[in-house]
Parts: sequence; C-alpha cells; structure tokens
Amino acid sequence: MNKMTKYALAALLVVGGGIIFYNKVYIPKSTYAKVSPVKGDLNIAVFGIGDVGAKDIYAVNAQTSAKILTITKDAGDWVKKGELLVRMDPVDLPQLLQEAKISVKKATLELVASKKELLSLIAQKKLALITYERYAKLKEQSFASQSEYDKAKADLDALNAQIAASKARINSASAEIVRAKKSVEALEVKLTRYTITAPIDGYVISKEADVSESVVPTQAILKIVDPKTVWIKAYIDERISGNIRVGQRASITLRSQANKKFSGIVKRIAPESDAVTQEREVDVAFTKLPIPFYINEQAEVLIDTEAFKDVTKIPSNLLVHKDGKVGVWVDENSKAHFQEVKVLGISHNEAAVKDLSLSSTLIVPATNKKPLFEGSGIH
Repeated sequence: MNKMTKYALAALLVVGGGIIFYNKVYIPKSTYAKVSPVKGDLNIAVFGIGDVGAKDIYAVNAQTSAKILTITKDAGDWVKKGELLVRMDPVDLPQLLQEAKISVKKATLELVASKKELLSLIAQKKLALITYERYAKLKEQSFASQSEYDKAKADLDALNAQIAASKARINSASAEIVRAKKSVEALEVKLTRYTITAPIDGYVISKEADVSESVVPTQAILKIVDPKTVWIKAYIDERISGNIRVGQRASITLRSQANKKFSGIVKRIAPESDAVTQEREVDVAFTKLPIPFYINEQAEVLIDTEAFKDVTKIPSNLLVHKDGKVGVWVDENSKAHFQEVKVLGISHNEAAVKDLSLSSTLIVPATNKKPLFEGSGIH
C-alpha cells in the first residue's frame, strides 16, 4: 500500500468519524425541546408535608387508684358527651356510703324523738310550775308544809334538768345529721371518681389500659379527639411561608388516598419556627372531615397564597439565573439568547412572568444536553 492510499484511508476515517460524531453526539446534545408562553390564570400555592393531628385531644385519666372493671369503648369508636366509658372497682365504698346514709337516718329519728320529748317536758313543766307556785303561796300562809313545798320545787327543778338534757340531745342529733350528711356527700363524690364519662362528643383514637389492670391517678385509659378540631400539622420552609395567612384556602392529600383532594383552610400559624429545620408549623383544617380519619397519617398540603389573572405563564423549570439576573433562554434564529424577565409568582410547576412576548420560542434546558450560553447553536 503506497503513501497516498494510506493518507486517503486516514482522511476517510477522520471524515467518517466526524460525521458519526456530528450525527450521533453533537446533534442530540444540541437539540432542545421548545415551548411557547401562554396567557391564563395562575394560583400560587405553597407546598408542605405534615401529619394529621388535632387541636383538642383529651386524655381520659384515672382519678383514683383502682382496678378497672369495664371499658365500654375501644379505639375507633365514637362517643357522646356524658356517656359511660370506664367503671372502676370501688371496693368497700358503696357499703361505707350505705352506712353513712343509715347514720343520717338514725340521727334524724333521734332528733325527731328528742323534739317530741322536749314538747312533753315543756307541758309537764307548765303543770309543775303551777303546782310549785301554789305550794309557795300556801307555805307563806302556813297552809302547806315545808316538805310539800320542797317536793313541788324538786319536781320543777327535775323537769328543768330534763328539758336541758333534751335540748342537748337535740343539738347533738342536729350535729350528727350535719356530720353524717357531709360524710355521705364526700363518699358520693369519691364514688363518682370510679366511673368515668366522655368529656365531649368525640372519637376514640387509642386505648391505653385494659380491664382488670390497676391504674393510678392521672394514668391515661383512653384518648379522645374532638373531630371539629382535626387538622394537618404541616411544616413549611420559612423561605416560602411569608405569604401564608390564616383563612387561606388549601387542598389536602392524605397518603392513604393519594388520588383524592380534600379542601381545607388555614386555621393557625405557629408563632415559633423550628430552629433546626428552619420550618414553620401551619395548621390546615378540613372543610369537611373525611371519615374515618387517622391521627399521625402523613399528608401533603397546597396552600393558595396568591392569584394572578390573565398573565403570561411559562413552565417554572425554564427559569434560570445568569449574572445575578432571572431569565429564560430564547431561540433566536437557532441561537440561544438569554432574556431577563420579571417573575410575578411561581407555583409548583408554573411561573407568571412579565416582559416576555407570547410569540417567543423558549428553550427547555436539560442536564443531558450541552450547557446553554449566549449565541450557542441549537437544533
């Protein structure tokens, strides 16, 4: 093979390699998808992830140390306010209460008897006083002996003593009635601690104890949530939470119902951010609570913070930063040109912008393509 043939073959290989590179590598790497701006409305929404929670969750606690006899409800049950939930073993309290009531009745009967006795003694005293006064006059006139006078006086003194004793018994019986009634009241109050009723109309979310288990005061037995206060405790980055306000509308997506949207409303914005995650808690309530619901289920929220009407919209992934400016890449005669735009607002996949013609052809940047620069060729 002479030199000319070798050179010709080498040149052919170079040209062929160049053609292959151009068609297989260069062209795909410099070929970009293109879109055009559109006119329309854009709702700006802030995204957050959180869990189903509630403002009001009530712990049904034991009020005294005792053994549980019955628990009428379980997790997942609905309850009505005042409905019996737990009955505990009062041991000997019912017997003590019965004895206290008997003491009240006994003291009451003694009081009645003492009062009747007092009335009888008062009547006897009237007669004895008349007899005494008559003997006193007769003695002065020497018509009655000293012994007869002394007997009349002794009878009167005895009746006075009996009346005083009867009054003392009346006072004692009255005091005993007061003491026994207070004892009854105290035992009745104490006995109420052995039956626990529902504090609200609610939903039992957990059962913390079982029948025959001995519990101590303040130990939780059931937990009940007020369904009117169920919400999503969403955590949102501080950088995008500035426009969130109480009362804004929102949509809620539960992890167990990923294909369904629930309407909601912002009920509360926590006054303190997390210093570690730099997130803010935003509580979004359901407009209509889904039944059943599950506390601590993961959920996502989209909060509508601003609405733009009849604006120029582009996909938000077209926005790029260049030399401290925000703009888009525009196709001008198959060349890339950076055009600065003013961003009015960004949703999760769209952006509202100004200073961009609807006739513009926008280049979609891609990580698997050649980096765009001013004047770069595109296909």
